[in-house]
Parts: sequence; C-alpha cells; structure tokens
Amino acid sequence: MNKVVQKVVVASTNPVKVEAALSGLQAMFPQHEFQVEPISVPSGVADQPMSDTETLTGAFNRMCNAFDAHPQADFWVGIEGGVQALHQELAAFAWIVVRAQGLVGKARSGMFFLPPAVANLVHQGVELGEADDRVFGQANSKQNGGAIGILTDNVVDRKSLYEQTMKLALVPFKNETLYIQD
Repeated sequence: MNKVVQKVVVASTNPVKVEAALSGLQAMFPQHEFQVEPISVPSGVADQPMSDTETLTGAFNRMCNAFDAHPQADFWVGIEGGVQALHQELAAFAWIVVRAQGLVGKARSGMFFLPPAVANLVHQGVELGEADDRVFGQANSKQNGGAIGILTDNVVDRKSLYEQTMKLALVPFKNETLYIQD
C-alpha cells in the first residue's frame, strides 16, 4: 500500500528545525510520507525574541509567511526560539505553530535557565546562538545541539526539544473533531 505524500513547508532553513518538524510529523502520522520544503521567511519580530509573546508571534508570523509563499502545501510550520526574564534569570524556550486543514496547532517547548555569562550577552543584544558560541567556544551551535545540547552534553538537544514540541503542536490534527469550531 502506498502512503499518502504530504507537502510540508517549514519556515526555516536551519536543519535542526527542519529535521525536528519532519520527525514530529512522521511520529504523529506514520501512515503518511512527507516532502519537506525549507524556506526562509521573516518573523516580524526581533532576531532574538525577548518574551513569550514575542516568540509566539514570531512563530505565528513565520507560519503565515510560509503559507503566503507556498499556499499549495498540506502543512505550514513556524518555529521560533526565544528567551524571557523570570526571577532575575533568563529562560530559553521555543514556540511552534502549525497550520493545516483549516486548523492551527500551537505548542511551547519546555524551558530551561541560561547560565549568567550567556544571559548577560543576550541582555546586551547578542542573539542566543552567538552568545552560546562565544561562551562555550562553539561554532554555529544553533544549527547543532543548541544551548540545551551544550548544557546537557546532548542528553537533550535542540532537535529533541523541538521534536517533542512539534508533536504537541500537532495534537489538534490528531483530534480534529475536538478542535474544529463552527
């Protein structure tokens, strides 16, 4: 039996984000095959979102811009990483927004607190990936394990964090009748 092939537009060319979106879709919908098209679209927010709301807005805008750029697809995915100050510390997380079949699914990843040296650079206007590279002596860490990968020795990496979030964002599509509004 041939599997149904569905086109997915991921609003990022970062291989970690693209692989996480694909892995999440494959886990939630094993009966389908997915053809992924990564594209670069603007988020409409700062390069380093500094709040939960700004990060969600960035993910939503990316999903919308992916839809506008390629309306002939089955899924559109926006992924945005961000930070937020909490209790005099800086927490990192991501939002994923998925559109398909007239529905929109959203989920936020788990969050973790950044070391002070990284947080200080981010507060000075340095993007988190660049701050990680400087503090940890890495190169292009945001296209690898990211801050969480560095801090956990890849027990949890950026891809696994985003993959779980992708699965959560797909909940409405596994339960359409519960989420479709008249």
